[in-house]
Amino acid sequence: MPELPEVETVVRGLNRKVRGLKIKDVWSDWPKYFKPHLSLFKFKKHVVGKKINIVHRRGKNILFNLSDGHVLLIHQKMTGHLLIGNWIYNPKGDGRTRTSGFWRPVSHGPLQDPRNDFIHLMFFLNNGRQLALSDARKFAKVLCGPREEIFGKKDISSLGPEPLDAGFAFEKFKDLFKNKKGRIKQVIMDQNFIVGIGNIYSDDILYSAKVHPLSRVENLPDSILKKIYKATRTILQKAIRLGGTSIDDFRNIDGKKGYYDKARLVYQKEKCPKGHFIKRIRVGGRTASFCSKEQRIYKGLTKSKN
Repeated sequence: MPELPEVETVVRGLNRKVRGLKIKDVWSDWPKYFKPHLSLFKFKKHVVGKKINIVHRRGKNILFNLSDGHVLLIHQKMTGHLLIGNWIYNPKGDGRTRTSGFWRPVSHGPLQDPRNDFIHLMFFLNNGRQLALSDARKFAKVLCGPREEIFGKKDISSLGPEPLDAGFAFEKFKDLFKNKKGRIKQVIMDQNFIVGIGNIYSDDILYSAKVHPLSRVENLPDSILKKIYKATRTILQKAIRLGGTSIDDFRNIDGKKGYYDKARLVYQKEKCPKGHFIKRIRVGGRTASFCSKEQRIYKGLTKSKN
């Protein structure tokens, strides 16, 4: 699933490419995107003719502020990613692997990457270009409504703080851990605790902070929490600069891969930067990659302040 750096990469690209444009029409072959809240017909009534004022991010949600005060929300989920370009619809398939209609890019380039082939939602813009959602597993979520309605939904209102906000100082980060219990990897991946961190970046953050993923948060001294705080901001900012991670489905709005996968520290690697073999365990149903020689486990200790 795209994490904070991937979603932020998309949002920055969208603000460069679609800000100020109007939505002329919408196409989709997957009505479940809009259920149970809307049908495609009702969704079109909400967005067609509206200008995109600005695009921003809340957690892993992409939010389009429309000219009538409504907000269009897209959560890309497991395999979704938004693309900008021009496509032609072929209703007959290609006679080989595709037996039904599909969207074909009009020009050669990154949009021809097979990961960009699964287009199930298309916005037609007034500059002649299209905004498409490629989503192999069709798990993405699409909502549109008044701002207060969208931000009042539990999926948004219950989200934790943004780790890269300018005002998110260490003291605020430390306060999150008051009376908190659990394994550190699970805790920092909880979107209601802090947003945007998933399996990839939690592994690299904990390696950078030299903390074992099974460490109990109630046993982490403040000095270690500060290391996790600094590693969180450093790793996420670096991943944004590199355009996110494209090990699996993620591509940016131009259909190109990000480069953070070349800078990974431990996630899906065989050895850590120090040359030690990486181990893998299950933590809360997710695979954690870590170095047992570099990452200390804080377990069953009395928490101190330093």
